[in-house]
Amino acid sequence: MKALVTGGGGFLGRAVIERLLARGDDARSFARGDYPELRQAGVEVIRGDLGDADALRRAVRGCDLVIHTAAKVGVTVAYEPFRRTNVDGTRNVIDACRTEGVERLVYTSSPSVVFAGDDLENVDESLPYPEHRYAHYAATKALAERMVLAANGASLRTISLRPHLIWGPHDNHLVPRIIARSKRLRRIGRENKLVDSTYIDNAADAHVLAADRLTRDSAVSGKAYFISNGEPRPIWDLINGILAAADRPPVTRTIPVGLARAVGACMEGVYGALRLSGEPPMTRFLASELSTAHWFDISAARRDLGYEPRVSIDEGLCRLRAWLHEDGLKRYRAG
Repeated sequence: MKALVTGGGGFLGRAVIERLLARGDDARSFARGDYPELRQAGVEVIRGDLGDADALRRAVRGCDLVIHTAAKVGVTVAYEPFRRTNVDGTRNVIDACRTEGVERLVYTSSPSVVFAGDDLENVDESLPYPEHRYAHYAATKALAERMVLAANGASLRTISLRPHLIWGPHDNHLVPRIIARSKRLRRIGRENKLVDSTYIDNAADAHVLAADRLTRDSAVSGKAYFISNGEPRPIWDLINGILAAADRPPVTRTIPVGLARAVGACMEGVYGALRLSGEPPMTRFLASELSTAHWFDISAARRDLGYEPRVSIDEGLCRLRAWLHEDGLKRYRAG
């Protein structure tokens, strides 16, 4: 099998490529950056932007499968970058698959597509999309997921995975942010709500399993699946576990939920009015994420995809600690 992975140089994309190579598949990466280490591993690296439809068609050509992990993530205030990458870029991926005759498309979505600011406790895929969202990321990922699932048909079979809070060695998003902000972090509210997370190896496994299940007349086609470690853990226990892996002190100080949301709204207003680049220190979405429960019923993924998390959170934290002290902390400081 020959597979194209969009965002192949990223955290999740690279882990997926490693799984494909390990079992003898041919892998091709499509990303904006250049990744010599992928070439050295035998990966065909194609540079390009999701907004370039012609480049995408060339990248897709000759592939049996596309795993679309590339996305604009974060909590920046400007909407257009999210729309261009997450919505228009995904539309271009779908069109390229159709034009080049690719039969299978695995899309990386997010549980945030159904998050409306309230607790999500043991919810399954029957939960509908909310009418309003606080974050451009969640809104644009929901639009993209709906496009992917609507594109499912006889010539192109599609599936959407919703992994929650992916972390582990080589993480370039969640772990480095937690470590960099460790001295400024505050607990939001007095409750320590349960949240799901997904160790990177388990997230990559889920994508390869989904690709294999997308056979002709497959029952998984056109469906979305929550993916996690299946180990809901109090959010500040998880954050403090990551900090402990980096030999950082735990977060103990607290601010009220209402104050955090008010500060977030003000920050969003200031960043929007002044057109500031970067991410605000606090947003309403972030305040809600840190003060609500969000954990999911993954029985559908277990049943339909054969998904079973192989690496527990505790084992993952041990692996993260080993990587951080061997190389990771140096990389984060250099970055």
